[in-house]
Amino acid sequence: MEKRQLGKSGLEVSALGLGCMGLSFGYGPATDKNDAIALIRAAFERGVTFFDTAEAYGPFTNEELLGEALEPFRDQVVIATKFGFEGGDSKGGLNSKPENIRAFVEASLKRLRTDRIDLLYQHRVDPQVPIEDVAGAVKELIQAGKVKHFGLSEAGAQTIRRAHAVQPVAALQSEYSLWWREPENEIIPTLEELGIGFVPFSPLGKGFLTGKIDENTNFDKNDFRNIVPRFTIEARKANQEMVELLNRIAQQKGGTGMPDTGMPATPAQIALAWLLVQKPWIVPIPGTTKLHRLEENLGGSTIKLSPEDLAEIEKAAAEITVQGERYPAALQARVGN
Repeated sequence: MEKRQLGKSGLEVSALGLGCMGLSFGYGPATDKNDAIALIRAAFERGVTFFDTAEAYGPFTNEELLGEALEPFRDQVVIATKFGFEGGDSKGGLNSKPENIRAFVEASLKRLRTDRIDLLYQHRVDPQVPIEDVAGAVKELIQAGKVKHFGLSEAGAQTIRRAHAVQPVAALQSEYSLWWREPENEIIPTLEELGIGFVPFSPLGKGFLTGKIDENTNFDKNDFRNIVPRFTIEARKANQEMVELLNRIAQQKGGTGMPDTGMPATPAQIALAWLLVQKPWIVPIPGTTKLHRLEENLGGSTIKLSPEDLAEIEKAAAEITVQGERYPAALQARVGN
């Protein structure tokens, strides 16, 4: 797979990474451990070198899973993880105090079976801790060799600038896709100016842009999409317009969609190809629990959208109003300024 540089950090990763959260957390029951390890290793065998986890995914179990899965080829991959919640639990409130960051890193290194974290993100901006203190704590960990690069997640432009002034930020991880384009307003220009890479999570709209979800889909009782306004039955019905657009472009690609198979592209592949063409320092991290979906997603990195394709997508997307907020109000409040 093609490699990309995350901004000016010198951190090189595969053009698509693997978001591992869903293997342990957020979308219903955890995947069987052996199946999850097999999926992670299959991603590596297919060229993925960038793997994303966090202490809060489980909590802790996702880091342990990733550590075991990647141990045989640790030096050939880039591992990203995240700190920032009290006790590692996303329901426990925010905690980015320097002493918590240091304690997290020591525990995370053990769970990940490694001597360094390649990319360490603050999971959410903590309004109780100045971002300069957070960046300073990570800077010390970088100087100690326990962390290689510093990242932020869902931070606003002001926070990014303040953190970057203390310790260069290698990457920002935030939601970005054809149905959540808010980062284009201020975030992407800021990242470009400062030389920071962008790692979009939910690049397939939490699964919606795959075309496999409609108003009749029933989610597991533990699936967090049950509380997301954008996934109400009414919103799912209205938002099919975006999937129809992607499907139309996919069908137009004909047999060029998947060059190795001669099969047409899929909506998911078009959504990922669209993201990849936006900037050369954008690296989406779609997640999945299934091998055939992994292979489908990776196929998105081979699709070339023409200027005509992009113009058609832009024109059609401008006429579509996505229904529903992307987060419930309580979670949206955790997005930084």
